Amino acid sequence: MMPIYIRYLSREIYASVALVLVAFLGLFAFFDLVNELDDIGKSGYQLYQAAIYVAMIMPGRVYELMPIAVLIGTLYSLTTLARHSEITVLRASGLSTGRFLLGLLSIGSVFVLLTFIFGEYLAPPAERAAQQWRLAATRSMVSQELRTGLWVRDGLRFVNVRNVLPDTSLQGVRIYEFDDKSVLVSISEAGSGVYDEREGWRLSQVAQTRFLGERTEIVNLPELIWKSELTPDVLSVLMVVPERMSVETLYSYIRHLEENNQRTSRYEIALWKKLAYPFAALVMMGLALPFGYMQTRMGGVSLKVFSGIMIGVGFHLLNGLFSNLGVINGWIPAVAALTPSIGFLIAAMGMMWWVERR
Repeated sequence: MMPIYIRYLSREIYASVALVLVAFLGLFAFFDLVNELDDIGKSGYQLYQAAIYVAMIMPGRVYELMPIAVLIGTLYSLTTLARHSEITVLRASGLSTGRFLLGLLSIGSVFVLLTFIFGEYLAPPAERAAQQWRLAATRSMVSQELRTGLWVRDGLRFVNVRNVLPDTSLQGVRIYEFDDKSVLVSISEAGSGVYDEREGWRLSQVAQTRFLGERTEIVNLPELIWKSELTPDVLSVLMVVPERMSVETLYSYIRHLEENNQRTSRYEIALWKKLAYPFAALVMMGLALPFGYMQTRMGGVSLKVFSGIMIGVGFHLLNGLFSNLGVINGWIPAVAALTPSIGFLIAAMGMMWWVERR
């Protein structure tokens, strides 16, 4: 049976975290909508379409904000209980710090599960659908870093795609095929391409130039089947940042890059972050506990909540900072992804030790 104090704590913490999360989502939704105002009126993009886009990216916001909401909500609940001397009563009744912490971790396991579900199953498809909706509403193509479009290596082929449409169909496909000795074998140009799950890419209006020793041969084909490891799932990576992808998508894309001898550090760091991020909720609850043990005279509720907000913002910023530094400096992906969480865990242990000594 769950102890009474755990049920009481869980009710207080869940209500506070839900309130904080809803408040943050409303604030970020407002900022996201303001950010879309510059594009409203361009290419038929209307306010209601921007509002739908903002609503569609909210699962990703829930995933990002969950640890911060857990920190602030837990901190507020524990501080309120401390102000009413309820934590003092629990400790006087024989509740040790270790048991209290284990109780918090059992409550926090729900937040770990929710963060994982949002990050793995809800946010990635919602983010992809949101980007497709926005691209269709603004009549845009998937933006590319190069003027010539997207360049991808596919085994012994180098593929150039001028435009990727929101439904991941292709426009302006050019395939350069080489042999084992890096000699150019053929160049195939297609007007468009659509993916067929059974056969592969179905290219239309194909002009193929074949290099046969000292002569060339040009063949025009109404249709060409191109079997490739390059699937719409891989192309959808262009529309979603690595941190919003699912673990399965990240892993498959990393394998694709490795098979083609391309850099994978950014995606490996994102993969490690995806695996570790749900457990950040437990770290945040551990950080909140020392504040709950402090007496009211050592700081009011508002001051402690403000401290929690600053710690949460710091955690969010450090997560992004270490990811970027890891990519730039070539750090081990696990180190770049886990350092902020480990650092905050050590800080929580240090704060708990300091509060216990007092």
